Amino acid sequence: MAAAAEAGALPAEERVGQVVLPGDVLLLPSHPEADGARLWLGPGAALPGRLVCGPGLRSCGAGLLVTKGGLLRHRQPGGAGGGSGGAYWVDSQQKRYVPVKGDHVIGIVTIKAGDIFKVDVGGSEQASLSYLAFEGATKRNRPNVQVGDLIYGQFVVANKDMEPEMVCIDSSGRANGMGVIGHEGLLFKVSLGLIRKLLAPNCEIIQELGQLYPFEIVFGMNGRIWVKAKTIQQTLIVANILEACEHMTAEQRTQAFAKLSER
Repeated sequence: MAAAAEAGALPAEERVGQVVLPGDVLLLPSHPEADGARLWLGPGAALPGRLVCGPGLRSCGAGLLVTKGGLLRHRQPGGAGGGSGGAYWVDSQQKRYVPVKGDHVIGIVTIKAGDIFKVDVGGSEQASLSYLAFEGATKRNRPNVQVGDLIYGQFVVANKDMEPEMVCIDSSGRANGMGVIGHEGLLFKVSLGLIRKLLAPNCEIIQELGQLYPFEIVFGMNGRIWVKAKTIQQTLIVANILEACEHMTAEQRTQAFAKLSER
C-alpha cells in the first residue's frame, strides 16, 4: 500500500492552495546539501534548507502524509525570496480545538487543587497550570487565581500521549501580556478559521474596528475572544461584528461600519 501511495504522490509545492485529503502523500523536494531533506517537527522556525511539518501533516518515508482534510498551505523561510525549506500545514475548518505546543489560548479555571489549576481550553481534556507558572510567583508569593477566572497562556506540553500543560510566562520568565484576564469584558467563541484570519498580519477587520471604537481584545487560538470597550453597548457591538464578519464580504463590512459610525 505504501508503494501505491507513493505512486500517486505529487510534489508538495504543486499542491499548495489545493484541497488535500487524509492519506494523500506529498513529496518533498530533494536537497543537495548534506542533511538538507531532514524534516523538523514543531512550531519553531525552520533553519535554512529545513522543513517544518505543521498541523494536519505527518512525516513519512515518501515525504509528508496528510492526516486532516483541508487546503495545503506553505510559508517560505524567514528572509527574502523563496529559498528551500519553510513550513507546510493544512488549513481546515475543524470544530474542536486540538492543543498545539506554543499556541496562545484563553482558558477558564475549573479546579484549584493544591499546586495545580485545571483549565478548560475547549479541547478533549483540561490543561494543567502550575501556580509557579506566573511571573514573580514563588511558594510564598502565590498568584491570586480563583475558580472561574479567565487565563491567557500558552502550551508548553501538547501531544496525544500527555496531559496539556500551560504556562503564563515566556522563555525569559516574563508575563508578556499573559496571566489572569480582567473580570470585566465579554468572552465569546468563534470558529478556528476566523481566529486565524483575525490574527493575520495587517488584518483589515481589526484596523477598521479600531477606528470605530477604542477597545481591548485578546485572541485565543482555541477560538475564544475576550473584548472590552468603554461601554457595555460598544463591547456588544464589537463582539457582534467579529462574529458576523466571517461570512461578510469587504463591501458588506464597509457598509456596516459606515452605519455604526453615523450613530
